[in-house]
Order: sequence, then C-alpha cells, then structure tokens
Amino acid sequence: MLYVGTSGWAYKEWKPAFYPESVKQKDFLRYYASLLNATEVNYTFRHIVSEKALAAWLTDTPPAFRFVLKAHQMITHIRRLKNADGIVERFCQSLQALSEAGKMGPVFFQLPPNFKADVGVLRAFLQTLPPGLKHAWEFRNTSWFTGETYQALADHNGSLCIAESETRETPKELSGAFLYFRFRKPEYADAEIKKIASELRELAQDRDVYAFFKHEEDPKGALWAQKALRLARQS
Repeated sequence: MLYVGTSGWAYKEWKPAFYPESVKQKDFLRYYASLLNATEVNYTFRHIVSEKALAAWLTDTPPAFRFVLKAHQMITHIRRLKNADGIVERFCQSLQALSEAGKMGPVFFQLPPNFKADVGVLRAFLQTLPPGLKHAWEFRNTSWFTGETYQALADHNGSLCIAESETRETPKELSGAFLYFRFRKPEYADAEIKKIASELRELAQDRDVYAFFKHEEDPKGALWAQKALRLARQS
C-alpha cells in the first residue's frame, strides 16, 4: 500500500492553492484526508497529543488514512536513546487510540546531526520498543550508513528513512519490511514528480511505502504530494 502526504496539514498559508477559501481551519484535516492518505505529525516532537485531539483526528479521517508520529525530542535529542524506557512507554501509550483504530503508521525517529553512529546503543534502544511497533529512522550523521545499522533496524521491525534535500541524500537502502521516504528539496519539476510517482508505485507492489513532502508555509509540498499520489494511482 502506498501512503503519501506532507509533514503536517494545519497551514492557512496553503489557501487557496491547496485549501479552498471556503474551508475553515478546523476542517483542514478532513479536506486534506480527502486528497492525501497519510501525514507525518511533527507536533509530537515536543508534545504529547491529547485524547481530545486524537479523537478529532480519527473522526476527520477515513479508515485507510495513516498517521506517522515523530518521536519526542526527549527520546532522540535529550536522552539520545539512553535511559528512555519510561518516556517511550508513555509516548506509545498516548498513541493507543490510533493503533486501536488501525490508523497508526510507523513512529518516525529523527536523530540530531551530531549524533554519531553507535549501533550498540541503537540495538539496546530497539529492544525497549513495544513488539509489533513499526519505526522509521532518519540518521543525519553519515557514520550511520552501514550494513550493521541496516541489519539492526531489520531485526526489530524498523526501516531506514530515505531522505533527500538540497544538501544531503540518504543511501537508497530498500531492504526494510516497509519503506519510508522524505522529499525535502525546495523545488521539484513535473518530470521529477512523475519519476517519484512511478518509483513509489513499483515499490508499493509488495509492501507498505510511506512518502512525505516538505510542508513549510507554502502549498507546494502539498500540491506535489497530491500529484504524486494521483499519478501513482493512475496505473
């Protein structure tokens, strides 16, 4: 299954190119979910989502929609994967409603650029995650891009985040049980979006694929995501 979206949806700056002027901000997610089938939630990097917010998310999205939650900064940036058992447990428990509704995608772990590879620490942390939890990892220090890292993720239901930006590109490691892409360049030509859509469609033939375009206060990312999903579905 192919899931495509952006990193967030609550941007009034997306009017009128993506959201029609008539759509109120409280209805943004409902409209977004009529065009795209996943979102990456950055809010959870600094906050725990309330039960009220989760209930609204579930009401405003169809059954096939998926939420990807970014792991809290206390786990990735402050504790740096060490002594984080209690925080991980609380974080995962807060997302229980999404899991029970079948709308939970992988948890997204993004490590800071100055966090150099330590596969021993990574493996020890992965053992603390709940069984069955899918998780994607964006390593922003190149020392992590090794077979040992990829094997550690594969052994624990994880996958490498394949991210591209104007300054960095992750190795295209496609061995995970699911695949996770982040498209962060400031511009994508039509030909690039068509190529991305074709590749995503092929990869999604035998496993779940998640792909997220940059959000920012500009509708371009949402429009690119919409076009990529539409093209991928046409064939």
